[in-house]
Amino acid sequence: MDFNGYINTVQLDSQSVLSNGYPFNIPSIKKFKKLNFHPKVTYLIGENGMGKSTLLEAIAIGLGFNAEGGSKNFNFATQSTHSDLHRYLKFSKGIHRMKDGFFLRGESFYNVASQIDELDKEPGGGASIISSYGGKSLHEQSHGESFWALFMNRFGGSGLYILDEPESALSITRQMAMLAQMDKLINKRSQFIIATHSPIILAYPDATIYQMTPDGIHKVTYKETDIYQLYKGFLDNPDQMTSILIDKRDRL
Repeated sequence: MDFNGYINTVQLDSQSVLSNGYPFNIPSIKKFKKLNFHPKVTYLIGENGMGKSTLLEAIAIGLGFNAEGGSKNFNFATQSTHSDLHRYLKFSKGIHRMKDGFFLRGESFYNVASQIDELDKEPGGGASIISSYGGKSLHEQSHGESFWALFMNRFGGSGLYILDEPESALSITRQMAMLAQMDKLINKRSQFIIATHSPIILAYPDATIYQMTPDGIHKVTYKETDIYQLYKGFLDNPDQMTSILIDKRDRL
């Protein structure tokens, strides 16, 4: 049987929304109605402040993940800063049941690492939780190393993986390696939903890209994205772009 993803659609129950405050005052969220998820990879892109992380967070919480990140088994909170957008989301799910899942967000990754260490201190026996993350405390590694250990060891396939700007922890070569590992996981019936600013992570060929703007959320192709066009424009002629961005007179 063909794999068609774990999550097919999400839509906003706008009739139930009574508030005009945050996050419903964000233009892209205010105009949001429905998204269709690609069975392999769905990307959310856009400038800062367009609501990417807000929408991604609401999707994750609505699907049962902890607001600060982790698997569905994580149940901790260091502070309550998430919006109530998840309360107004309705999901359409596929016929397959996920066996794994993880919500990764860079801003609270430290808290997830701390929670893993704390859970491993509790009595009860059995294999340590950190063994599923490479066997070494994530706090004893650099930010990039700890993320990579999680990505390579914890993500086992047959799961839904929701990632918020994973490039913040990765070098360019690791971002390329991430694409290759994503493909391996996708071939093991995995589905990804990713918010990113990286043209490398955005480059998975069989995917849906949604660009969030003040005019709403629009489906675009890879080469239509601002991310691709701006990076390409700069790298095609860095000297000219740099001279435009930096007034030489200010450096005399």
